[in-house]
Amino acid sequence: MQSCFVVFVDLSAGAARAAHYAALLGAPRQVRLELVNVCQAPVLSSELAFVPMPYVERLQADADAALQELAEELPTAVGAWVLMPPLANAVQQAIARFRPLLLAMGLSAEPGLLDQLLHNQALPVLRGTHRPLLLVPEAGPPPNLPRRVLVAVDGEHFVLGEAALALAPLLASWQATFSVVHVRAALGGAAEPVEQYARLAEPLRQLLPTATAPHLYNDDADPAADILRARAELQADLLVLIARPRSFLGRLFHRSVTAQVLRGCPVPVLLLPAHAPGVPDWMPSMS
Repeated sequence: MQSCFVVFVDLSAGAARAAHYAALLGAPRQVRLELVNVCQAPVLSSELAFVPMPYVERLQADADAALQELAEELPTAVGAWVLMPPLANAVQQAIARFRPLLLAMGLSAEPGLLDQLLHNQALPVLRGTHRPLLLVPEAGPPPNLPRRVLVAVDGEHFVLGEAALALAPLLASWQATFSVVHVRAALGGAAEPVEQYARLAEPLRQLLPTATAPHLYNDDADPAADILRARAELQADLLVLIARPRSFLGRLFHRSVTAQVLRGCPVPVLLLPAHAPGVPDWMPSMS
């Protein structure tokens, strides 16, 4: 079965950008794209909690036509689907049908819409599926195959799940330079020892095509700024963050840090699901 990405689109310019970027990422491995538009009919009023069937059919037909137009613009094999259920159900349907390597969606440049996407769409998708999630900013440099990839880790040990490790051949196909930034928490005024990184290196060796020494940043109470500074200094064109199911991004990389990074990051961000040692890959989120 051919590998695929599922890209959730709403037919905006940002969604089209996410689809084009996903197509570029998958091209070296001939990954197929499955475009999924979750088309939800609006409620007309509080008294009339349904929409007439002809309107729903027209809404779906218009969405399907626009989706097919986007599919024809992409330089890869593409499937296009319009799903009517709520997002959570549509995500589960898409995963069951396609078993994708990763999920992708665009990020709005508007702070309010970004927060809404994070809390109402991105986080539930990540928690509910434990699949890698690619978030592509609406604005930024033109989409290109990554040449410099930055992986950000904190001081907590993690184990990458099967879904994350399945991306290893894809990452190797990009022929990119991979760097790791280790944001070390300060303990009583002193940063974690450099040796702390050694126990974090093993799961990354399973994922990254080449071993790399970490760039160390001491947490000065602003880890998001450290991550963004490292990305700028290394001129990375893709940022990878580790996502743990119980605390999303762990002790150091919590939700607000992730939101800050996404607000300030001009390049796409790939969230990779992981779990703590001894915790099954399917363990539901507790946060």
